[in-house]
Amino acid sequence: MSNLLSIVTFLPALAAAILALFLRGEDRAAQANAKWLALTATLATFLASLFLLAGFEPANPGFQFVEEEPWIFGLTYRMGVDGISLPFVMLTTFLMPITILACWDVTHRVKEYMIAFLALETLMIGVFTALDLVLFYLFFEGGLIPMFLIIGIWGGKDRIYAAFKFFLYTFLGSVLMLVAMIAMYVDAGTTDIPRLLRHSFDAGPVELMGWQIMGGMQTLLWLAFFASFAVKMPMWPVHTWLPDAHVQAPTAGSVVLAAILLKMGGYGFLRFSLPMFPVASELMAPLVFWLSAIAIVYTSLVALMQEDMKKLIAYSSVAHMGFVTMGIFAANRQGVDGAIFQMISHGFISGALFLCVGVIYDRMHTREIAAYGGLVNRMPVYAAVFMLFTMANVGLPGTSGFVGEFLTLAGIFQVNTWVAAVAATGVILSAAYALWLYRRVVFGDLIKESLKAIGDMTRREKAVFAPLVAMTVLLGVYPSLVTDLIGPTVADLLTRYDTALAAAADAAASLRLAAN
Repeated sequence: MSNLLSIVTFLPALAAAILALFLRGEDRAAQANAKWLALTATLATFLASLFLLAGFEPANPGFQFVEEEPWIFGLTYRMGVDGISLPFVMLTTFLMPITILACWDVTHRVKEYMIAFLALETLMIGVFTALDLVLFYLFFEGGLIPMFLIIGIWGGKDRIYAAFKFFLYTFLGSVLMLVAMIAMYVDAGTTDIPRLLRHSFDAGPVELMGWQIMGGMQTLLWLAFFASFAVKMPMWPVHTWLPDAHVQAPTAGSVVLAAILLKMGGYGFLRFSLPMFPVASELMAPLVFWLSAIAIVYTSLVALMQEDMKKLIAYSSVAHMGFVTMGIFAANRQGVDGAIFQMISHGFISGALFLCVGVIYDRMHTREIAAYGGLVNRMPVYAAVFMLFTMANVGLPGTSGFVGEFLTLAGIFQVNTWVAAVAATGVILSAAYALWLYRRVVFGDLIKESLKAIGDMTRREKAVFAPLVAMTVLLGVYPSLVTDLIGPTVADLLTRYDTALAAAADAAASLRLAAN
């Protein structure tokens, strides 16, 4: 089917439009209809994405399912996926039905709530499938709007503050990326991403405001894109919006934010920074390494001090994204494979951990760790599920969390052993804060009167967790499901990266000889 990618991308938006135009009323029947339509649309999108997966040829490192149509202002609507983007499309379509099912108990402005998530799904898939700079930017920035509304309308008591902080941080970073995109168009004469991947941006030193800039135009473009993607990840020290956003967001919002939206930053590094600006990426890699190492250690220590479960898991996400940025800029096979695997794995694990918090929050209406204890006595199934995802978050062998961390550490060890040694301490710290959280919430005697009538997970909640459990274990014992899919595309990216660096080195040597 020639337009399969557009169907996968815009099917949720079509459902959102149907909800907005034809569903009326706020009674129980209307609320149920909104939920069922949203669930059906997200399930249909996932099924359609399976046809993408089935028809994808992993041995082909190029873009597949490419669609090109004339668009507006002389631009071209251009979509496609390769071995790097397809796993993120599958992650998005897999998680969205689970997210809709997880928020089944919502009763406030249900129609608008479902519209926001359906619109957000289209925008997230669009980020991973766009092959035009303008289209990518529209999807990338458009995703801010539904998430801003989800936090600002359905969030906690400080939701307005958290929503504006989230919006301003991510939007201001992206303004610089827009400026860089305009400069790329002026230099290359196109907004076509595949053509830009083959274009060589000037990497010669330039003088700017009295400063000698090594890497020239590439470095300036790299820094502009870095400003956007680093906030999106988020990297230390521009991570402070994330804990506030997670704490105030409803459970479903936290799941999407942690599991998918954060991955847009890592995807951006892989799609733009590494292949388009290789010289700048090589020059700036030490900065990224140490920022990532600091993030892993610092945010892990901060997580140890938290009393709010959501905030602890949010800081944990920042630490785990540190492994991703290290792996990407290690620019070797283990590092990049590990970074992509870590992002996919983290999508399942972090989403599940926020859902675990949501299960007990729905019953007790508090996220304070001190309010719990001894839940294993009343909620044995919940305790077992929570234990699995706690161990996966720690990186226990046999779970998907182990594979990504091991590969990224192996990749960075080949490049910088000191950074690898510092980052490895994060594995120990993650065990400390994750097991500390689990012990205080689940183990011990059931002495709090408010907990003595708490019930175990319902059938709906078990249905929500079942696919997440399956994927966490399956990828832990059979990581080739991901690595075989991404392998040829990653190998091609790194070959072009090394070739570009070698060409730049030869050009620099020739200039030095000419000068002498």
